Parts: sequence; structure tokens; C-alpha cells
Amino acid sequence: MHGCMSPQPQPLPLDGITVVAVEQAVSAPFATRQLADLGARVIKVERPDGGDFARGYDTAARGLASHFVWCNRGKESIAVDLKDPRGLDVVHRLVAGADVFVQNLAQGAAARLGLDAETLCAGHPRLVAVDISGYGSTGPYAHKRAYDMLVQCEAGLVSVTGTPEEPVKAGVPAADIAAAMYAFSGVLAALLRRGTTGRGGPVEISMLESLAEWMGHPLHHGMHGGEPPARTGLAHAVIAPYDAYATADGGQVLLSVQNDREWRRLSGQVLERPELGLDPAFATNTARTANRERTDAAVAKALAGLDTEEAVARLEAAGIACARLNNMTDVAAHPQLEARDRWREIGSPAGPLRAMLPPITLPGGEPARMGAVPGLGEHTDALLRALGMTDEAAAVLRRDGVVA
Repeated sequence: MHGCMSPQPQPLPLDGITVVAVEQAVSAPFATRQLADLGARVIKVERPDGGDFARGYDTAARGLASHFVWCNRGKESIAVDLKDPRGLDVVHRLVAGADVFVQNLAQGAAARLGLDAETLCAGHPRLVAVDISGYGSTGPYAHKRAYDMLVQCEAGLVSVTGTPEEPVKAGVPAADIAAAMYAFSGVLAALLRRGTTGRGGPVEISMLESLAEWMGHPLHHGMHGGEPPARTGLAHAVIAPYDAYATADGGQVLLSVQNDREWRRLSGQVLERPELGLDPAFATNTARTANRERTDAAVAKALAGLDTEEAVARLEAAGIACARLNNMTDVAAHPQLEARDRWREIGSPAGPLRAMLPPITLPGGEPARMGAVPGLGEHTDALLRALGMTDEAAAVLRRDGVVA
């Protein structure tokens, strides 16, 4: 074992990489936040008048917006007016010293500023430049406005989520997150290629294509002749019992029976009705699915008499897969996250905030760099000085509203 343990922890994998991002909302900020967690220096370019509009979504995190806190820790903020040639020049000078550039401006806006991936990569052959858009740069939807819920609808996610009566959107911005994850992994792949070839290159990500990829199972099911999956709420379309059931103390427990042996154990040890294990109306999954209402009623009756913890303990003793239906308060106090020491405190303009370690764990390496959430323009002066600008010149830009 000692042979693979180095005396010094390995540096974070993106240590020494500089990222410049003209970004807003979720898709680009979440991608670049993950680069920051892995050691990259991320310079976030914001508008002087209010900055990234996600700063104003809510005030839930001690007065700060919860989206912004989630997606922007560990970054430096420079507030620059890109419509002023002097402001745009500052950003182009920042890009000249960067390894990665990411933008998710409205379609066509980056190209007008010379900040699209194609233009930047032509001028900076080692740069990895990422364009994130709603629908891609070509095709009839290229200039269609794209917000997360709209793309969830276009990609079909909403059609398979919800109850038979009502389709519902996902409770998290799934299209934004999908695009962010492909932008994040696209940057890593392009940096690997640069290590081999010496050239960066453009990376194109669209929210629609990202989320459509995640729809792979129902999409392939439907394309190749199957019926589109039914919306079944928390139930499973072809397995019973597989649903959430209310418990005596107001909680809900989700359980899944994967085979008929498990059904016999559930019947005997949890439902205390061993005869159901052999009853032809319930003995096979096909029968249980056909008799779903009676199957669910039998399980619901048994669990309704148990507290949540008692129900989970009995299900686990019987070897039945189960879970509590947790709310956000429950997740914040989850014993597994606590036991694995997944929580940290990060700095912010509102003081320390609790945040979760990123899911990529690198044993034997430096811990994730969970830097502070920046105030708008917090690093403007330092970054202008680093570009060689005198304090007097910076003061003129500030006076004219070009920077903040």
C-alpha cells in the first residue's frame, strides 16, 4: 500500500490553468465553478450595472442569491462594460493570458464582440474556447430564446416526468446542469488534447443537445418501436411495488421490490402477511403490476402503522431496497454526508456560508479549492493592475462607468 502513497499531496489537476468567463445564470457559471474547485483560476466578467443577473434571483443565502452562491464560489469578479471599446479591450487582454474562455451570451452577441470561440481560437491557437447556447449556432432554433424550463419541454423531459394527469418540469434546472456538465468535461478533454497537440480549439455546447442526450432511454425506447414511457409519478412503470408510501409520523418511504424472492421477504417480514408471497395475484411481478392497486394498498396499510425510522429498519432487515423521501432540510442534515465530512464553509460578501464539497474526490491530492463567492467587481482593480494599467487610467475607466 505504501508504494502508491506519495509523501506530498498531488496538486489540484487544474492548478496553473486560467479561465476567463463572460457568463450568466447557471450553465456557464456551474461549468466554470467546477473548474475553480479543481484548481483553475477563474476570472468572471460581469456587467457593471448589477452583474450576472443570477445575483438578483433571490435573497435566500443570507441576502445573496442561492443560484449565485451555488455556481460562483472560488472566482474573481471584474465588472466591465463590453459595449465600451475600452472595456472590451480589457477582456481581450485578459483572454490573451488565459488557457480557457467560456461564454453563454445570447446567440450572436459574442460574435459581435469578437468573443466567439471560432474568432478567439483563430487568434490564440492554444486557447480552449467554449460557446454555450440554447440550441446551437445553426438551424431554425439558433436565435430562439432558451431558458431552462423551455428546453426541458423541447427535449421531452417534461413529457416523461410527473403523473398520468399532469406533466411537470424537473425540480432542478436540468437543461442548464446538463449543458454545464458537458462544457466542464469538454474543457477537460480539449485541455488533454492540447497537451498532445499544443492546440486548444473551439468547444460547442447546446442545452437542447445536452438534455436530449440525457433522454436516451425513453428516446431510444420510443424511436425503435416501443411505446413512449408512461408518466407514473414516483411509481415504476413495470415494477410493483416500487413507489413512496406514507408512514405514521408524516414521512414517506420509497421502496423497490426487484424480484419475487424479495416480495416474499417483504410479505413475511414487513407486511406480516406471508400468504401474499405465494398468492397467485401477487406472487410474480407480472401479477403484482397487473394488480398494482391491491399491491400498493397492502404495502401502504403496513407502512402506515410504522414510524419512518421503524419502517426503514424493518425494510433493511428484510433486505428490501428503500429510501426516505427527504426534503431539503433532511438533505442538509443527511447522516451519510455528515459521516463522509462533505460540508465546508466558504466566504462570501454576506459572511461564511455552508457549501458541499464537489463530488469529484481525488484521494492523495490537495483538497478541492472552495474559494469565496465574489462581490460584484471585487477584483476589478487588482486585475487591471495585473494587466499593467496605472491606477490613474483605471480611475478614468471607473469614472466613465466602463468598469466597476
